Amino acid sequence: MSPMASPVNIPNMLTILRILLTPVFIILLLRHLYWQALAVFAVAGLSDALDGFIARYFNQRTALGAYLDPMADKLLLASAYISLAVLAVIPAWVSVIVIARDVIITLGIAILTVTQKTYEVRPTIVSKCTTAAQIILVLVALFDPARILLTALHPPLVWATAILTTVSGLHYIYIGMNILQEPGNP
Repeated sequence: MSPMASPVNIPNMLTILRILLTPVFIILLLRHLYWQALAVFAVAGLSDALDGFIARYFNQRTALGAYLDPMADKLLLASAYISLAVLAVIPAWVSVIVIARDVIITLGIAILTVTQKTYEVRPTIVSKCTTAAQIILVLVALFDPARILLTALHPPLVWATAILTTVSGLHYIYIGMNILQEPGNP
């Protein structure tokens, strides 16, 4: 990460766009405009991929972007899960699992920071699979909110997302506990 890079750059602007698209996405969902919400979700996803590519390829990584990018992702996904649960498009219990995992990870990072433990935030393989499953479930739910076209796909996808999210959360707890128990770490 370049410490001299200006925080006002294209990747950070794309991240801010993603944050600004989140309320638009929620409003569309609340109006039951699922196809339009799907389009906004897709644009947000493309902006995420594009900002990451530009930041790496053109060496425009910043400290601000390192914080904003994952927050923007979590904001969009949490909004999707809460809204889709409220609208009964996906089971509420899945949303609780998804949100609880994110809260646990955030609390873990806060605990490590307060205890001045050194750690490196890197997504694990199970975490990447979890994120993929969560995104696919949102896409399928937006594409087929009444569960008419993809009827057979919904239950296995819901369960796969719930199981992966739970395993990922437990894995991060395990990692955090190991970091807390390391000797010689402040």
